[in-house]
Amino acid sequence: MVAIAPFTPAASSFQPPVVREISRADLSWALREGWSDFLDKRGDIILAAVLYPVLMLVVAGVTLGERLFPLLLPLIAGLSLLGPLIAVGFYELARRREEGRDAHWAHFLDPFHGPSAAQIAALGIFLALLFLAWIGVAWAIYQETFGMLQPADLATFLGLLFTTSEGWQLILFGNLAGFLFAAITLVTTVVSFPLLVDRPVDFVAAVQTSLRAARRNPVEIAIWGLIVAVLLALACIPLFMGLAVVLPVLGYASWHLYTRLVDRSAPD
Repeated sequence: MVAIAPFTPAASSFQPPVVREISRADLSWALREGWSDFLDKRGDIILAAVLYPVLMLVVAGVTLGERLFPLLLPLIAGLSLLGPLIAVGFYELARRREEGRDAHWAHFLDPFHGPSAAQIAALGIFLALLFLAWIGVAWAIYQETFGMLQPADLATFLGLLFTTSEGWQLILFGNLAGFLFAAITLVTTVVSFPLLVDRPVDFVAAVQTSLRAARRNPVEIAIWGLIVAVLLALACIPLFMGLAVVLPVLGYASWHLYTRLVDRSAPD
C-alpha cells in the first residue's frame, strides 16, 4: 500500500499553469499524435496494453459465473473510470518520446515511483472510490427498476431488458447515472494525471487545473469525452481485444491534448 506523503516544498510552491483555449483542430491533432506514438512504440507496449482487455474478460467471466450478470455492464463501464490511472504509463512514454529520451516500455511504471508517486496514488484512490460509488448506484438502480423481475439467466435478463417498461427505465436511469460519473472523471482527470507526470504538484492543484481547463473549453472537452467513449465502446466489441490498440492510442493522445490545454513554459 502506498502512503500518501505530505506535500513537498516543490508541490506547495507550485504555481498553477495557465490554461489555454483550444479548438477542435487540437483534438484531431492530439489523436494523430497519439496514433503516431502508437505506431512508433506498439511492439513495446502491446503486452502492457493487453492487460486491460484481459482484465475485462476476467470480470465478465467472474460476473457471469457468479450469476451477477446484471452487474456485468456496470462493471465493464466502471472499469473505464479507472482508465486515466492506467494511462499514466502512456503519458510517461509520450513525454519521454517528446523530449527525445529513451521511451522503452521499461519506463512505463516510472511515474509510480517518481516525485509525484504519492499524489498519483491519491488521485487513483479518488478514482477507485468513484468506481465503487458507481457500482453502488448501478446496483441500486437495478434493484429499484428491475429487481422484482429476478431474471434467472443472461438470456432472460436481456429479453426483459428490451421488452418491459422496467427494462427501459433501467436503461434510461443507468445511462444517466453513467453519464454523470463519466463526466466527473473526464473533467477531473483530463489534465490532472498528465500534469502529475509532467511535474511535482499536489493532486488537489492538479484537479483544480483540470477543472479550469474544462471550464474554459466546455465544448471541446465534451467532444473529447464523446470521442473517448465511442472508441472504447467500439474496442470492446471484439471481446475487448480492440482495447489493446485503443487504450494506448488514447493514452498518448491525452498526453498531447494536455500539452495544448496547459502552458508548460511557465515556471513552476
